[in-house]
Amino acid sequence: MMGDVAKDLAAGTVGGVAQLIVGHPFDTIKVKLQSQPTPLLGQLPKYSGAIDAVKKTLAAEGASGLYKGMGAPLATVAAFNALLFTVRGQMETLLRSAPGAPLTVNQQFVAGAGAGVAVSFLATPTELIKCRLQAQGSGAAVVAEAGAAATAAVKYGGPIDVAKQVLRSEGGIRGLYKGLFPTLAREVPGNAAMFGVYEALKQYMAGGTDTSGLGRGSLMLAGGLAGGAFWVSVYPTDVVKSVIQIDDYKNPKYTGSIDAFKKIVKAEGIGGLYKGFGPAMARSVPANAACFLAYEITRSSLG
Repeated sequence: MMGDVAKDLAAGTVGGVAQLIVGHPFDTIKVKLQSQPTPLLGQLPKYSGAIDAVKKTLAAEGASGLYKGMGAPLATVAAFNALLFTVRGQMETLLRSAPGAPLTVNQQFVAGAGAGVAVSFLATPTELIKCRLQAQGSGAAVVAEAGAAATAAVKYGGPIDVAKQVLRSEGGIRGLYKGLFPTLAREVPGNAAMFGVYEALKQYMAGGTDTSGLGRGSLMLAGGLAGGAFWVSVYPTDVVKSVIQIDDYKNPKYTGSIDAFKKIVKAEGIGGLYKGFGPAMARSVPANAACFLAYEITRSSLG
């Protein structure tokens, strides 16, 4: 049993690193689009879309601007995916009708949901740190464009500094867990959809429950589409999570998730709940294709 846990931990770690390297620039653009302020009447938004956000980020911050905030997820994405795949592996063991028996697609949905609960407790503080750093990048650029000192908007020196400031002035550990509810609302159904779709596609391509003979291309296709299924199922909750986590502690704009949801819809319509959806999908497909392929190769190489 310990052998399986160790294998899932190792394979999940490798998968997580592959996912981050491929996906982080897309994630930065997603957060910039989600967190840009609603333009005043008659004014244009800061970014007209994803391509515009990429151009402006490269112009203002260079290529490294696309990898901003990667320190926190790099330190934790390995742990996150190790936990995700390990809990899923343990859930599979619990759900199996007999040792070694393949799981049904429905059982994979359940295993994914269970893994989603576990990873939410790791995802909430790391996402809060990442979102603050990424949103700060777009805020600093606004100030710089206005001709003021750009340093005025730079509140955090890095991931550790965000954690310190939040712990010190936003209610301790509770401050780092701001946004736990929308994170759970994202991770539980999102991972249920992702692992369920992944297994369904693999079984469809294999023509049965034995998917061990699938090639790398098939695994990448199944992984990429499964990652897309994650975002299609839960994207609005991610937008709510982002605005809650970057909300000002002393003068909050939102009283909670439901309030944020209502205010976004009122100010920007349903489209406001899909801000940054393009880059999220553009990131999710290649990043999850890389993640699942790396996981499967590592897992099978460990026997």
